[in-house]
Amino acid sequence: MTAAAATTALAVSLGLVAAPSASAADNCWPGESNRWYCYNVPGSPVYGTVGNNHLYPDPNTVVGYMNSNPSWFWCKEDNQAWVGGPHPTRWLMTVADNGRLGFMKDTAIVSETDPVPDC
Repeated sequence: MTAAAATTALAVSLGLVAAPSASAADNCWPGESNRWYCYNVPGSPVYGTVGNNHLYPDPNTVVGYMNSNPSWFWCKEDNQAWVGGPHPTRWLMTVADNGRLGFMKDTAIVSETDPVPDC
């Protein structure tokens, strides 16, 4: 056994190796009042809705920002404007820090958003 291998084996047996941190694949989780909590990128924009229809995000209008992390979301909308990432057309409905209803892009959310219910 080499010296490096012996040192690694000793560190593992003594519990000196740090546990892995939360991964990007950690799921969003349910909370109170039908809210779902997800880890997100602090400072991400929250986009408004198209007209009076609160089910369609408006990718051209920022209504506020989400500085909290984790943040809560009500539901997800697929097949909307392109955002990229693993769910390229997914947006999640929430309320920005300024109290405005809107949507965040799935790419601004670090947690896996599949568990969040559809709007």
